[in-house]
Amino acid sequence: MAKRTAIIDIGSNSIRLVVYEKSSRFAFRLLHEVKSRVRLSENAYQNDLSLQEEAMQRTVDALTCFSDIINSYKARKVLCVATSALRDAPNKNDFIARVKESSGINIKVISGEKEAYFGALSCALLLPHKDAISIDIGGGSCEIALIKDSSIDHTLSLKLGTVRLKELFLDSGDIDGAKKYIRSSLESLEIPKDLKVIGVGGTFRALAQIIMQNSKYPLDKLHGFSFNIDEFKLLAKDILDANKSKLKTLGVKKDRLDVIQSGTLILLELLKYFNTKDLVTSGVGVREGVYLADLLRNSKHKFPANYNPSVRYLLDVHNIQDERTNSMAKISKAIFEAINSTELHEKYKRVVVIASKLSKVGSSIHYYSYHKHSFYMIQSALEYGFTHEEVVLISMLARFQKKKYPNDEFINKFETLLPNERVLKLLTFIVTLSSMLSINSSKHSKMNISFNNDILEVGFENLNTHLIKEQVLKLTMPDGIEVKIS
Repeated sequence: MAKRTAIIDIGSNSIRLVVYEKSSRFAFRLLHEVKSRVRLSENAYQNDLSLQEEAMQRTVDALTCFSDIINSYKARKVLCVATSALRDAPNKNDFIARVKESSGINIKVISGEKEAYFGALSCALLLPHKDAISIDIGGGSCEIALIKDSSIDHTLSLKLGTVRLKELFLDSGDIDGAKKYIRSSLESLEIPKDLKVIGVGGTFRALAQIIMQNSKYPLDKLHGFSFNIDEFKLLAKDILDANKSKLKTLGVKKDRLDVIQSGTLILLELLKYFNTKDLVTSGVGVREGVYLADLLRNSKHKFPANYNPSVRYLLDVHNIQDERTNSMAKISKAIFEAINSTELHEKYKRVVVIASKLSKVGSSIHYYSYHKHSFYMIQSALEYGFTHEEVVLISMLARFQKKKYPNDEFINKFETLLPNERVLKLLTFIVTLSSMLSINSSKHSKMNISFNNDILEVGFENLNTHLIKEQVLKLTMPDGIEVKIS
């Protein structure tokens, strides 16, 4: 597969370009992203779904610019998919030919079910939720998929979209007609209810961002942001009752002002239908799904077991592959298993292992302050496959894995995303101790770890432990735990 791949997603409202670069076999990073709000389907729903000249020309111009960007990044592969606006258009072939002649870009029109699959695939692979319903509200259609045990079980596409609903109903003030149209579209759905909903696409992200800002959320990361149905209903009522001026004061961005009400109405009816209580925001969608389907085409669209692309990317880019880092991860896991405390849930084992692996990524910037850099780099770049609680905790353990516990400033800021103080101290102790034990250990020495009567005993064979003992003396112990090195 090409090292750099460009993905173009042509929607009814906007078209987007992303350029990805592989850092190793399945790890990748985003090099560039750009969006153009071309509104390709503008006035199409009132003209037998035919694309209109002005909208087509805007899109051709934008795609020609996209082609220049792709060439500047020397992307070897270009995958361009088009969704509802072109699926429905009787003059789509003429438009595709114009784009090819102007920009050299080959457009592949995908079915609604395929669009739903790509969106759900990105959610299944890049979010930690194994069972959910993905909902992607676009300009012309709405794609829904059932994610079951991290696999795509069922997909469907409905002719519900923000621009479609706006032009057919809301522009004439027909709210009741819009509601009736949405509800009639949902009558024949065969997807289970009462599941977590993952929201894909611009409408959901715009609404989630407002809720995040209103709640003064401590983590600046939209992907994986969770909230409940009651928070959404309060915002939805304000949006549906607002005029354009009021929408601005609510926090709706300029490029969403004319479609946010139609999108909110669609989402509100969908959530009522699915009887959903918990919502998760996806920062990924069709574009990432197209990329992942190509990246993983020889592995049945699955990453290897226990593989995370964000962790691997951080290790690749910052060249953290030394023996000590690997040793530290193994030791932290062994300590966790030895303590086996009823105070520590099994889910925290993964957290201490990842924190150990990533604890020194900041050293690529500056060794003497690497803890600070690791903290910010993990919070920013540990993007995929983790809850926000895990991201904050991993970054916190990396920040404070040297002698001290997290201080009140950090605990108070992220309090809603952190475990209780006792658990935080135990986890910090495990990661810090693993760092100290790995300071001069090697693959040639054998380590034995046991925990009895509140004493954690660590024995080494064929290793001078002078430096380790010196370091452990500086360690702040959690209440009820002692460490003995032999």
